[in-house]
Amino acid sequence: MDKHFRSSAILLAISFFMLSFTTSISASERKINMNRHWKFYRGCMANAEQPSFNDSRWRVLDLPHDWSVEPVPVQREGITMGPFSRMSIGGPDTGQTVGGEGWYRKEFVLQPEDTDKSISIYFEGAYNQTEVWINGQKACFNAYGYIPFKIDINKYCNAPGIPNIMAVKVINEGLNSRWYAGSGIYRHVWLIKTDKVHLDEWDTFVDASKVEGKKATVNLHTILHNANKREAVGNLKIQILSPQGKDVYSTTKQVNIAGEGSTPLSLSFEIKKPELWSVDSPHLYTARISVRSEQQESDQITVPFGIRTIEFSAKERFLLNGKPLKLKGGCLHHDNGLLGAAAFDRAEERKVELMKANGFNAVRCSHNLPSEYFLQACDRLGLLVIDEVFDQWQQAKRPQDYHQYFDEWSEHDITTMIRRDRNHPSIIMWSIGNEIAERADEPTGDVIAKKLIATIEKYDTTRPSTAAVNAFWDRRQFSWEKDSERAFRNLDVSGYNYQWKEYEKDHSRFPERVMYGSESVPKEAAQNWNLIDKNLYLIGDFVWTAIDYLGEAGLAHTLELAPGEHSPQFMGWPWYNAWCGDIDLCGDKKPQSYYRDILWNRRDISLAVQPPVADGKREDINYWGWKNELLSWNWKGMEGKVMTVHVYSRSPKVRLYLNNRLIGEQETTPDTYTASFEVPYEPGQLKACIVKGKKETASAELNTTGSPASIRLTADRSKIKADKNDLSYVKIEVLDKDGRVIPDCDLPLEIKSGGKGSVIASGNGSADDMRSFRSLTPKAFRGKAIAIVQPDMQAGNIHLTVSAKGLPEANITIETY
Repeated sequence: MDKHFRSSAILLAISFFMLSFTTSISASERKINMNRHWKFYRGCMANAEQPSFNDSRWRVLDLPHDWSVEPVPVQREGITMGPFSRMSIGGPDTGQTVGGEGWYRKEFVLQPEDTDKSISIYFEGAYNQTEVWINGQKACFNAYGYIPFKIDINKYCNAPGIPNIMAVKVINEGLNSRWYAGSGIYRHVWLIKTDKVHLDEWDTFVDASKVEGKKATVNLHTILHNANKREAVGNLKIQILSPQGKDVYSTTKQVNIAGEGSTPLSLSFEIKKPELWSVDSPHLYTARISVRSEQQESDQITVPFGIRTIEFSAKERFLLNGKPLKLKGGCLHHDNGLLGAAAFDRAEERKVELMKANGFNAVRCSHNLPSEYFLQACDRLGLLVIDEVFDQWQQAKRPQDYHQYFDEWSEHDITTMIRRDRNHPSIIMWSIGNEIAERADEPTGDVIAKKLIATIEKYDTTRPSTAAVNAFWDRRQFSWEKDSERAFRNLDVSGYNYQWKEYEKDHSRFPERVMYGSESVPKEAAQNWNLIDKNLYLIGDFVWTAIDYLGEAGLAHTLELAPGEHSPQFMGWPWYNAWCGDIDLCGDKKPQSYYRDILWNRRDISLAVQPPVADGKREDINYWGWKNELLSWNWKGMEGKVMTVHVYSRSPKVRLYLNNRLIGEQETTPDTYTASFEVPYEPGQLKACIVKGKKETASAELNTTGSPASIRLTADRSKIKADKNDLSYVKIEVLDKDGRVIPDCDLPLEIKSGGKGSVIASGNGSADDMRSFRSLTPKAFRGKAIAIVQPDMQAGNIHLTVSAKGLPEANITIETY
């Protein structure tokens, strides 16, 4: 081969390779997704911010990305297992995972049409401390991993047509979190281009919180910006679209904007016969705002909003659109289980779907801002939100946590929360903190609370402030009766963490105080909910937690202990998830969720079985835990041993049958809706019935299943977009010959995929099966596992096959479009 030709061919190949990982920015789009084709290196790296740095050996990946859920780079027998390490600094707090330092680099090219544009980069979230360089120049530092940030990069960018290099260093070091936070750029990144005369979504607030009769008054506030040095005239058009997309209001305004200045604009208008947003009918309107300057459209934004009223009263509960609504709430951390902290849109949406499907109508985002898409899903699907910003103020909970940045950054960060989130109708309260150490300290706690609330009210006066206040186990010199008033005095609505025994006493002292359970435990669910049913000043309860999460490993464990043994708060290796959720990591209901269905009148009757404790031992249920019971009548090897069968029902009387023989009839306890029977185990059918008069009405049953005979695959959606943010969750179930899930099956599985996508993560709902976590060869847990399928950006079919020794293969096809 001619040497010159060969060199040219190599150069051409290299150029093509580089271009394939360079984002060429569209000239027409305002907001461009920047998730594709980043270079990544896990670890410290000198000079990686420099444009000339050689990153050719770095890994290529797409965002969102969480490196802490990926295998530790160097695996050591007995020390590491996938992403887990016995050397983890966070230990049980962070689920035995590893943080550290990571670097990301991305090349992008602006177009000639971008010459006079305002260019910015928007990071929705990177954990934890983040530094950004553009072409070797430091453009930004962000202190708090849950706070989104925007960077004006105009002065750092090269001329159109010349590649720009963006380098991002993300640090997650030391003891900085009490739960699994994840590491890296775990939410979306966008490039935003506007003309010099432009708008900003965060500057726009559509207040539609006033409804009288058959009309709603809408107050719209926005700001026009002019990046030109000379004065500009902006012709603003505001158009309001109904939930069906029809025009319901429009107007135009001419606005003068000083050179390199901004001009605020406010207007008020009415919408007749509004379609109100609610948890059952989450109607969304759209504000479309455009600005023309110099005879051409220079910018346009769309802001979804809902028309609804909220009120909080110690005499009438929480009112949504004038109607009382008890908050059936769950707390939720931000991670997505097998995906780690990576905030794929579908994963965020699915959490909302799971909560709604299990009876929740409200979520407390604990203890930080959720993703934008999560809030959008709450708006669309009708889930009320408490938006929470801090887990600590000035005083630390962990040595390297946010307390070290609080004084400098807290006003900026809470401002960012309000400005980003205030247009979401799902949000009903702003929480300024969770279990804050200085909550009742004088004068510190009072001063900080007032400052944070004043910042909230600067940007939104339509929602109340709140905080989650706990007992003074960390302040032994304080007592609840004497000192808790200081923790609540500045709040509009008072959140009680695990303090249900104080509700009635506090109400007698502070009759106008509106209260709710900001955290409660599953085993005290009945006590909490009975008080809410009884008292109008109690607006709801939020269980810890709605869905299992990574970290705080084994918080909800149940152990069998010998005399003198004591239970730890957390569990060590190999536990990695908290296990306190009503719903497990795969999205399946746990026994406590069936019990909650009874409390919330979603189910007439349920039953679960508790096996006997070993001789000489006692069952110890950690405070956040649940008794060791299962919805199972599979207890092979325990024939004749006495099982405790708990029957749950609000009906006063129930019966229990075993293989059509009456075991007994009992009254359920009026406070916990439970009847317990002692039953020697015998395979067959266990059936509980409600008794009304002489009739048996509703029933629930458990059946002994046979041996594994087949595998069933069920996709939550069999047709998805050819977009890496769209996912299909495929449930894997091991069945007997009669098609019943085998609840005690732990069969090893093998998962394979092909076609236009792949399995991005798979595993089971266990809290301590590290080997199955994100494995293509997981074991079934209680007869189930899950595979999460991701498209590869091409339309077509994704094929998934699951096999197990001795069983026929199971296949499913996911279509992408």
